[in-house]
Amino acid sequence: MAIWVIRMEAGAVWTLPAGTLGLNRTLFYYQGLTIDVEGGPISVGNSIRLVSDRQARITNGDSESFLLLLQGKPIGEPVVASGPFVMNSEAEIQQAYTDFRRTRFGGWPWPTSDPVHPREKGRFARYPDGTEVVR
Repeated sequence: MAIWVIRMEAGAVWTLPAGTLGLNRTLFYYQGLTIDVEGGPISVGNSIRLVSDRQARITNGDSESFLLLLQGKPIGEPVVASGPFVMNSEAEIQQAYTDFRRTRFGGWPWPTSDPVHPREKGRFARYPDGTEVVR
């Protein structure tokens, strides 16, 4: 799976190159005013499935736009999603919920299920041995 964030300046034109045949390729338009994909308008908040082995010409309107391109090989298996879980069957989803309720996936060492760090702490990494590295 590949994910790209695309920023287009006002009036920009870009041609997405052709990829490999058989990929799933979806373009999400999430910020801006107007874009055209191969001459067809796409409204903000919408997506379009692209044919993976064909190039696609994207023309931006009069303001900066942002798009998200997702591309990947189909996995060829059933997919069932519920909440934060994605499995291959409803039975596996139910088992994931059962495991989560019982063990929180092996235990959660913090007093609440939503640990956060103070905003003023900045970026850091804390390792299992207690070592902390601050950027």
